[in-house]
Amino acid sequence: MTVTPISSLILEDFLEKPHIDESPAWEYINGEMIQKPMPQGQHSKLQYKLCEIINQVAETSNIAYALPELRCNFGHRSIVPDVSIFYWERIPVTEEGEIANQFNSFPDWIIEILSPNQKATKIIDNVLYCLQHGSQLGWLIEPDEKSIFVFQPQQTPKIYKAYLSTSQIEQENLPSFDKIELELTANKIFSWLQMKVK
Repeated sequence: MTVTPISSLILEDFLEKPHIDESPAWEYINGEMIQKPMPQGQHSKLQYKLCEIINQVAETSNIAYALPELRCNFGHRSIVPDVSIFYWERIPVTEEGEIANQFNSFPDWIIEILSPNQKATKIIDNVLYCLQHGSQLGWLIEPDEKSIFVFQPQQTPKIYKAYLSTSQIEQENLPSFDKIELELTANKIFSWLQMKVK
């Protein structure tokens, strides 16, 4: 993660910089330009599957839509969550009814996936910032520990862990949007990392 402190930089100036959307993207947090780490294998697999599974349920009923690596500008930050889920009615559209390019609002549900050597503190700070500005749900997925931290407004964060043996442990489904029945457990999510040979 690259951090470039610029004391006089404001959000509008940051958004005009041409390189902020290079890969990996830059974020603007607490007056600093911070470049996200380049996604690696496990991160990419989880990110893809989450978008796929959420959209299979939510898009068909026009409930919500999950977008990977979407820049969200709100408050005094510009962040690029690994997965941003917006309720359908909050997705900005053009006059032609197409999805807009700029999202100047918080995601209703933010999902972040911890990369190797990435510190959880900055990611948790981003998730909490989203909740303070209107987000209803935040997940922080930690692949190394096979754990998922769930954040909800005015509630104590909860940890969901995957277990090697599920025969004796009935896992609880992770919270998602009320109208989206995902039935996802930590074991289910981390099972996506397996590359089974046919």
